[in-house]
Amino acid sequence: MNEKQHSDTTKIAVVTGGSRGIGRSIALRLGHNGCTVAVHFGQNKDAAEDVVAEIEADGGRAFAFGADLADPEVETGFWRSFDIAAAEKGLDAERVDILVNNAGVTLRGAIEEMGREDFLTQQAVNTNAPYFIVKRALPRMGEGGRIVNISSGVTRIAFPEIIGYALTKGAIDAFTLTLAKHVGPRGITVNAVAPGVIDTDINASWLRDNQEAQEGVAAGTALGRVGQADDVAGIVAFLASDDARWITGQVVDATGGTQL
Repeated sequence: MNEKQHSDTTKIAVVTGGSRGIGRSIALRLGHNGCTVAVHFGQNKDAAEDVVAEIEADGGRAFAFGADLADPEVETGFWRSFDIAAAEKGLDAERVDILVNNAGVTLRGAIEEMGREDFLTQQAVNTNAPYFIVKRALPRMGEGGRIVNISSGVTRIAFPEIIGYALTKGAIDAFTLTLAKHVGPRGITVNAVAPGVIDTDINASWLRDNQEAQEGVAAGTALGRVGQADDVAGIVAFLASDDARWITGQVVDATGGTQL
């Protein structure tokens, strides 16, 4: 990372799915930039605690909290867990400055192949959870609040084998635009970031240690390489900063120029 920035350390940033992959890099970047980071995890508490430890080792402040985003009562369970963990750190649990809706699942299958339960689970985690989490976050946000949703390049580039996933991310793009209009008068910005193929655990089975796959992905991008989680984290950190105060309702393509 670059030399540690001395930002407003009172800002509280919540990152869903912050224990691994893109979410982990986002949490680390926001912590490095001076935010107190609430690292949400779904199942892997140890991984989330590792992220907290890394932020603290970098001179920052963070805590972990768990919640099942597929739970029909997610809006209650998520914020209850957050409040308890924040209180344990002596923080004002009624305040959130930055919310990054990063957590998501990618379930493969063309429309003829994906089962009903898998489709509904993916919908619950990727679309329903951000909606209800934001609903309960808004009373906690003041002027200058930032909401950043993680979308996907598949809303622009067709991949029939993950059609259900693309549907959920298309909904996130529409949510971003409409919510930005709704909360704009309050001085809150809402934007989305749409990554392409990123070298994370979710893609490890077909991408990592597969030279042919890596070369194929790189050949399809204008910048000629596979994306890294930190590439996305930098964009999110910018959108969460005061420098991005005049940007809202946008979906930022973070695919490295895939299929331009």
